[in-house]
Amino acid sequence: MTGTFSRGLIAGAAGTVALHAATYLDMAVRGRPASTVPQELVDAVAGAAGTAVPGRGAARDARRRGLGELAGIANGVGLGVVFSLVRSAGVRMPFPVGAVVKGAAALAATDVPVAVLGVSDPRQWSREDWIADALPHLAYGAVAQAVVAGLPTPEERVLPRQAASAGLVGRSLLLGVATGGRSSLGVAAPMLTAADSGAVKKLSNLAAVAGELYADKQPGTPDRTSAGALPARLASGAAGAGMLAKRQGANAALPLLAGIAGSAAGSYGGLAWRTWAGGRMPALQAALVEDGVALLLALAACLPGRRRSTRLTLVSTPA
Repeated sequence: MTGTFSRGLIAGAAGTVALHAATYLDMAVRGRPASTVPQELVDAVAGAAGTAVPGRGAARDARRRGLGELAGIANGVGLGVVFSLVRSAGVRMPFPVGAVVKGAAALAATDVPVAVLGVSDPRQWSREDWIADALPHLAYGAVAQAVVAGLPTPEERVLPRQAASAGLVGRSLLLGVATGGRSSLGVAAPMLTAADSGAVKKLSNLAAVAGELYADKQPGTPDRTSAGALPARLASGAAGAGMLAKRQGANAALPLLAGIAGSAAGSYGGLAWRTWAGGRMPALQAALVEDGVALLLALAACLPGRRRSTRLTLVSTPA
């Protein structure tokens, strides 16, 4: 039987082979040279760490190329494990959608660091540059999707997922909006309302919510829509939606999308509320109103369907 981690390693390795094969095929057909971006990214990472790739001349170039290729392999295999974990969490996508999503994730995992570290500006790439970058990553996504979908874990064989109901998608959206207001609610609300979470988990999540309610009122708290804060809120909304889907044994793909969309709406909506209310009432009063709304939305999202996660026990019978 294939476990979640081993399936992820297989998916990531197979996808990485497909990516490299598509890249080299493109080089062979068009006669284009190999990209120097991996080596330049190695230099940028080393510079950001305050060091440099050792050596001179050809020896240093070889090290840069080797490190760049190893980083690409690690990236591809690591993403495969992430995709397998997401699959085990209940997210099921049709093959075309899964291939595109996984390919886009692999593309972003490469191009975002390239842009952030100033190695290259994707906005200035030509159409040919984008094709040369996108098609190999799409090949990666297609192979990774085929592997994670084609190698179910023992638990997935026993507990197949049903389609998510409209009610579940709607409650995931509500939880996302609440998470946009108070990021800890994404995970804490499902945990606090679950019938099978222990006292330690409940207390720790209650403490996380209380800590955020206090920190939100402090002057040094960063903007919720900043580059450092918003991704965490979106991830929390997605995680909470996944937990709601798991309760019902449902496919988490649509609930996750709803949770992310709700988190974005709640983050920007909450910021707009605080800005609007700033000139009309004391800041503390505006924050407390937002606290109440976020908590009520989280309860409305998480109280329905409170029951233990569906589990089946296999009983051996004589042949």
